[in-house]
Amino acid sequence: MKARVEWVDGAAMSAESGSGHALVLDGPPEHGGRNLGPRPMELLLIGMGGCTEFDVLHILRRARQDVTACVVELEAERAETDPKVFTRIHAHFILTGRDLNPRQVERAIRLSAEKYCSASIMLGATAEVTHDYEIRSP
Repeated sequence: MKARVEWVDGAAMSAESGSGHALVLDGPPEHGGRNLGPRPMELLLIGMGGCTEFDVLHILRRARQDVTACVVELEAERAETDPKVFTRIHAHFILTGRDLNPRQVERAIRLSAEKYCSASIMLGATAEVTHDYEIRSP
């Protein structure tokens, strides 16, 4: 896996993934940023959300669960001093579907957290990572 990040101006950076996707990153205004894009630490949190949501949906589809929508809301706390690593991350899954089995949902989240989601397992080295969910009907 490769990526390229190039400084543009102030605290802004242009990033390109190895798969050819680009985005702008920026720092907070108090450090010269102009709010042109997400902060790098926000991208780590977003990456974890995408990774675990991908896993959960894949596992639920294989279990023949009729998921029609899925949202993961993430909240994180960081250390007060440098390095300001994540110390706590909570992922709240909101799943919508027909007759979703809570046991299958719990199993999918557990498998993602403990076995498949590289991002949450890696971030779990410094942070307490917790999960919960709610099931909604369409």
